[in-house]
Amino acid sequence: MADEISVLIVDDSALMRNLIGKMVETTPGLAIADKAMNGRFALDKIPRVNPDVIVLDLEMPEMNGIEFLRERKKQGIEIPVIILSSIAAKGAAITMEALSLGASDFIQKPSGSISEDIHTVRDNLVGLLQSYGSQYRRTHGKKIAPAGEAKPAESTSKGAVTIASILELNTAHSTSPSKPPTQLRKPAKTEVVAIGISTGGPDALRVVFSKLDTDLNVPIVVVQHMPAGFTNEFAKSLDRICPLDVKEAEDGDPLVPGRILIAQGNKHLEVGRKGSAVVARLSDAPLVSGHRPSADVLFASVALTFQNHALGVIMTGMGRDGAAQLGTIYKEGGLTLGQDEASAVVYGMPRVAYELGHVQEQVPLEKMARRICDIAKTNR
Repeated sequence: MADEISVLIVDDSALMRNLIGKMVETTPGLAIADKAMNGRFALDKIPRVNPDVIVLDLEMPEMNGIEFLRERKKQGIEIPVIILSSIAAKGAAITMEALSLGASDFIQKPSGSISEDIHTVRDNLVGLLQSYGSQYRRTHGKKIAPAGEAKPAESTSKGAVTIASILELNTAHSTSPSKPPTQLRKPAKTEVVAIGISTGGPDALRVVFSKLDTDLNVPIVVVQHMPAGFTNEFAKSLDRICPLDVKEAEDGDPLVPGRILIAQGNKHLEVGRKGSAVVARLSDAPLVSGHRPSADVLFASVALTFQNHALGVIMTGMGRDGAAQLGTIYKEGGLTLGQDEASAVVYGMPRVAYELGHVQEQVPLEKMARRICDIAKTNR
């Protein structure tokens, strides 16, 4: 079907190309554009097959994934790339290099470069292909196949992401926001910025952090949904492009003006007072809103600790994590921003927050850094 999201599969293993291809073929709204055994063949095929999204292995002969990304960047190719590689499990630094070169997201192959159990990451992979592929089609004026018009999919696990759910998240809504909660006090000077973000986050945070003012004198705390073992390298990669210091949060880290703390993968991040200081607290508490770290957990602690001195920001992401407790920041007298629909890879988390009445202002990604800085520098 012409309106399906077309996927280019790049992997040196014929078995992997076949298994990934079957996932694509059996998912409504997805179609195989072509397959390639390395980056060189992929570059040759892109002008002919014009895919909407690319699945890329990193370890390949002749032209590996990193080399492909460098050449893609040099040629100005904007097609989103999802890394699916065993190297992601053992080389966080290489994975972050891939993201810095323009890859949109990554998934670990479950058991090595040839993973016959690749079906275990099917739902995650399909969700990312649908998210990034649909956004690419929308921004390039292409139609997207309506849910239900594509071929039936094989049964998937409970809670699997479907093309219908992605379309729901990325389609304009007429729903008016609910009445916002009554604020207990008026907003005061911003003393902390808390950000919750998920699918589409690595790219979005690069855009925002690279544009922050060098004299932004408030601490920033961030929950980005990401597996354990990757957030330290992710923080380092952001630190290289951000005028402020960026580091992975450690238990007991003080919140320092002009420093950004990134939540560890698989650890909740909260903030709390310790004497006259405010410090980060990490925990292994159960998942909240389906996640650990959870933006809801962070936002709740920020509201409790800073009350009307907080700025809460919810950005691109699937699901509803952070939407409820962003309202607590608002209720305590803090200010809240949400990424707008047009610039979000998945208008899920910010949409739910907006419809709950918890977002005071919707902001395009390109203007988010400016709004954060302007609000944080304004005395109220």
